[in-house]
Amino acid sequence: MKINKDMTIGEVVRTYPESAQTLMSFGMGCIGCPSSQGETLEQAAMVHGLDLEDLLVALNK
Repeated sequence: MKINKDMTIGEVVRTYPESAQTLMSFGMGCIGCPSSQGETLEQAAMVHGLDLEDLLVALNK
């Protein structure tokens, strides 16, 4: 997998801009907020009540 749980949301969106649509489809509308620069995908999944593995699979498609 190119995207992993330890990457921040900001890092993912900067590196893979197309990932923003996937994140939004999972209800993560906060991709542009300041906390996204320091929050990892694992932390965001926990806060939003998402299954981390499902999110990672979708992001890595």
